Amino acid sequence: MTVALSTAQLIEKHRPTLDQALDAIRTRAYWSPHPEHPKAYGEGGSLAAHEGQAAFDALRGTRLDLGQPGTDGWTGDEVSPFGIELGVEYPHPDVDALLPAMRAGMPAWRDAGPEARAAVCLEILARISARTHEFAHAVMHTTGQAFMMAFQAGGPHAQDRGLEAVAYAFAEQTRTPGAADWSKPQGKRPPLELRKSFTAVPRGVSLLIGCNTFPTWNGYPGLFASLATGNPVLVKPHPRAVLPLALTVKIAREVLDEAGFDPNLVALAAERPEEGLAKTLATRDEIRIIDYTGSTVFGDWLEANARQAQVYTEKAGVNTVIVHSTDDYQGMLGNLAFSLSLYSGQMCTTPQNLLIPRDGITTDAGDKTYDEVVADLAAAVDSLLGDEARATALLGAIVNPQVGGRLDMAPELGEVALASRAVTHPDFPGATVRTPVIVKQDGARKQWDGTDADAPYLAECFGPVSFAVAVDSVEDAVALLRRTVRDRGAMTVGAYTTSDEVERLVEEACLEECAQLSLNLTGGVYVNQTAAFSDFHGSGGNPAANAALCDAAFVANRFRMVEVRRPA
Repeated sequence: MTVALSTAQLIEKHRPTLDQALDAIRTRAYWSPHPEHPKAYGEGGSLAAHEGQAAFDALRGTRLDLGQPGTDGWTGDEVSPFGIELGVEYPHPDVDALLPAMRAGMPAWRDAGPEARAAVCLEILARISARTHEFAHAVMHTTGQAFMMAFQAGGPHAQDRGLEAVAYAFAEQTRTPGAADWSKPQGKRPPLELRKSFTAVPRGVSLLIGCNTFPTWNGYPGLFASLATGNPVLVKPHPRAVLPLALTVKIAREVLDEAGFDPNLVALAAERPEEGLAKTLATRDEIRIIDYTGSTVFGDWLEANARQAQVYTEKAGVNTVIVHSTDDYQGMLGNLAFSLSLYSGQMCTTPQNLLIPRDGITTDAGDKTYDEVVADLAAAVDSLLGDEARATALLGAIVNPQVGGRLDMAPELGEVALASRAVTHPDFPGATVRTPVIVKQDGARKQWDGTDADAPYLAECFGPVSFAVAVDSVEDAVALLRRTVRDRGAMTVGAYTTSDEVERLVEEACLEECAQLSLNLTGGVYVNQTAAFSDFHGSGGNPAANAALCDAAFVANRFRMVEVRRPA
């Protein structure tokens, strides 16, 4: 172990950024230390862009040796959704050897204290930020995100979420003082006097189970929340999206080593095809924290079976938008079209159900029937994606065959208002690029108000498939919203209305069902986007997720406060 960085140096370097992050989570104002434009990196961005591309190209066909113990072989068969093979091999772990090695560094990491741990975490994030262009290509070619989205969501926005988690972790650990003098008066007798010390003690090894679509954005909150609270982190990436998290692990290990800590506090667990390593790891006694993003089925399994661990899950939901009325009809259509199209709808926040009154809506462009609203929305999507180059820059690529299968089956679910079409990518002819599909549905109460209701819009259909649901009244729309959030959960809810009373009904439903609500978005903010330090991603209060990214509850149970008392 070579010590190149003292914790005092790291604290001096990063404490101003930490203080700004602490202020941001308190005020909820806009702030980010990570530029989201590519030109902000390097000399006008050109040098960094060239170096990032070259660094990614150099990784292809190589073996990424992390120097971690317990390696019993090599694995990796990632193929980009854009049609190129990555060919990177990763160490496969012998968990019986790796987990004890990870635990060995815990005492020194615990004793370093919250401020030193935060500073080390911020140094890791700073080095990741310096390689944002490289990470953008790694995210793009494992998730299918178009380059600009991969750059922003996989780079600065993910780094913001990691920093946000560090700030919450620091705030919660320092809420209790490190030491206190305690004196209890005893009348005429001498007082009882004790010296008390309080130490934030980590739970144990934290397991991060990564997702295919947003490996860094969804992965960094749990990774940095656990590391900042003193826990080693074992990163188990999705087998189709290993590279971004493997690079993260490599950088983290380098920083930990240079700062004088055991690099095995962060390690990678890449799995062999069909191995099911996540299940094996999740129930091991050494694993005391689990962060998971993915399917509801496996998320439910983790919550039921990983009884020894504190489990944080983000699963799936049925995101709903109620369309009642608007004073900016074209703005509403454009906003919804963008939200449905972004990353081919492969986001946990993408709207699925559009609840529209059967009798139509009032707008600044005159009254519109249900059929007119649906047809106009379809036309808005077509217009947005009419240019092939713009379409590919917005849609990206279909991440896996299951999403494509849902698109193909959508016409069997109802009348198609907007058919999906294939788009040829100008740079990657092997990519599968598809436009969204909109299916009309009957939302009469008898179709969904019952335990045996099986309307297709009552279940999640992940990908660019949305349902235009004709409802009998706004009251029915709110009732259907409640039903889907309560039964299936929702990461996002949207509504368009010029009525104060309707707004109140929708807001009350979201408060009672614990769902995040966006009202009347017609500009450059979209229902499927959230900003770190200000917006809460998920609520932890409905079936879509049992935690929010990020709040105090997300970090506070990753450590316990242990007290030692001595006579003064």
